Amino acid sequence: MMQIYADNAATTKMSRTAIDAMLPYMETFYGNPSSLHTVGQQAAEALAKARETVASLLGCEAREIYFTSGGSEADNQAIISAARIGAKKGKKHIISTAFEHHAVLHTLEKLRKEGFDIELLDVHANGMISAQQVADAIREDTCLVTIMYANNEIGSILPIPEIGAVCKEKGVLFHTDAVQAAGHLHINVKEQNIDMLSLSAHKFHGPKGSGVLYARKGIPLTNIIEGGAQERGKRAGTENIPGIVGMAAAMKEACEHIDEDTKKVSALRDKLIAGLSKIPHSILNGDPVNRLPGNVNMCFEGVEGESLLLLLDRDGICASSGSACTSGSLDPSHVLLSIGRPHEIAHGSLRLSLCSWNTEEEIDYMLEAIPKVIEYLRSISPLWRDKVENRKEFILK
Repeated sequence: MMQIYADNAATTKMSRTAIDAMLPYMETFYGNPSSLHTVGQQAAEALAKARETVASLLGCEAREIYFTSGGSEADNQAIISAARIGAKKGKKHIISTAFEHHAVLHTLEKLRKEGFDIELLDVHANGMISAQQVADAIREDTCLVTIMYANNEIGSILPIPEIGAVCKEKGVLFHTDAVQAAGHLHINVKEQNIDMLSLSAHKFHGPKGSGVLYARKGIPLTNIIEGGAQERGKRAGTENIPGIVGMAAAMKEACEHIDEDTKKVSALRDKLIAGLSKIPHSILNGDPVNRLPGNVNMCFEGVEGESLLLLLDRDGICASSGSACTSGSLDPSHVLLSIGRPHEIAHGSLRLSLCSWNTEEEIDYMLEAIPKVIEYLRSISPLWRDKVENRKEFILK
């Protein structure tokens, strides 16, 4: 039986490049970069070099890069910092979207309880937000717009440069959660008018537990973690040098191969979407064109997502029904609900996320296995039988 990993949006296998870059900083150059001795300064050199590498890949200055434990921490610090800046000026209106990652939504909910006015823009049926929606929502008291670069569940790539231009014109800080985009899409924070950006290494074959917050110079950050003077006093804690070095190496490798990887992975994605779309009473979630190269997200009527995942795992296919962060929840995806999918349909979702290591042979195997599993699950569903026998109507025609 073939074993296929198709859950790269949840996390990726580390690349050999990242592992090889990390090993010396676990075995030989293991010093604390705050130490003045030689071993410590060797680590400090690696830290500075990694910061320069990441900055060059994002199109910013090294002093605008802050290393974090991942995307969630970076999201929290960016949003809370912008909120504190706004509050000092009497501005407490924040604009976001209904289908953000929970690292953003939960932080915004925390701020709502502190008296901030949180406005979540409606998402179009194709999983998109327009720059005009943002422009129309900005008010005199708006202190922040925070909109993800690409959706983690349905793969929609949002018009970030256009939104950035609107925010710059209106004088409003703009943050984007680019966790799913970094290493997969071309990003230049200066050209795209991005004031703050979050990313996480383990989404592009780097190590877990390492991330980045880019914050444009001049933006005063609020500390989330207090303690030492690391990261120019804005993020306490001894730096994770192996993780940071591995992240920089993985990001450099990913960015150098974006164009060729996009071409390969998009072709695999499109073949998988075309095949799965032949299954009756199914629908693609997210924009069919403006989507991440490796993202396939489908809903199948008459199927329950958890059962689908368990049976696919039995067949050697590692997949997801949405975000890994919510996989323990029995509630339907807030992302699918935001684009208008009914609860019953949202419960039958399947996310397959590919990378350049996936093969056409694997796509062929999935196109053979998945329809069989769906057919089996429908055959044992009383609800499906009611629909087939015309006692209930189909939702997906």
